[in-house]
Amino acid sequence: MGALITFLSDYGYRDEFVGVCHGVIARRCPTARIIDLSHGVPRHDVRAGALMLRAALPYTPPGIHLAVVDPGVGTARRAVALAVEEQPRILVGPDNGLLMAAAATFGGVQDGVEISNSRERLEPTSATFHGRDIFAPVAAALAAGVPLHEVGEPIAPDGLATLQLPEARVENNTLLTHVLTIDGYGNVGLDATAELAAKVGINEASGLIVEASGMQTPAQLGSTFADVPAGTLLVYRDARGALALAVNRGSGAAQLALGLDDELRLRPR
Repeated sequence: MGALITFLSDYGYRDEFVGVCHGVIARRCPTARIIDLSHGVPRHDVRAGALMLRAALPYTPPGIHLAVVDPGVGTARRAVALAVEEQPRILVGPDNGLLMAAAATFGGVQDGVEISNSRERLEPTSATFHGRDIFAPVAAALAAGVPLHEVGEPIAPDGLATLQLPEARVENNTLLTHVLTIDGYGNVGLDATAELAAKVGINEASGLIVEASGMQTPAQLGSTFADVPAGTLLVYRDARGALALAVNRGSGAAQLALGLDDELRLRPR
């Protein structure tokens, strides 16, 4: 496995936290190449971090994947390193569900260790900065070639924490779907696919009605924003492969007054 580490967190850039973790990694594994996926995960939002990680990792080379969104830092929640089934990838982070959606993308967890008391951790260990003192040094050790079983104690994959995500469904010729993400442009990521929409007769020729926030808004199924006039609602397959809502030159979330987990109904026009 090459000395590649991807890094995702909710640390932001106002403080020194990201840079300090980079420094810890560089001291333990000077040859490591670090790819910062994002440090703009909303604070404490484990689910948002999990979805970002799942979306990003298929586009990165195999390696060590460090992720820290950890509102339970310092509690009894475990710190873990997890090897996946299908590629030489190891995910390092808190056992709070953050890593599991990404792991499922690569066949699920094959093997794992608990690293809270790893011999690689920094001493003294802060109760509130495990990114610096546990996760970063363990990730660096793995990138340096230390075997997984040497950085922690074995754990059973079936005991790992998971996240509960909403699931789209077809009901009475209507597609019921939910808001999973809202990006910086106001584009709304859903938990449905184009294939599921087709089951209720939604296609580019039919157009559709989006029922949300007490409103019924006409929309067009398309492939990109410019398929509709400015200010018009579009339903499209986003870069993650799922259905999404957007307004050309505007914000789908703002126009439909949507928030995370809101339920929408999509039906042919």
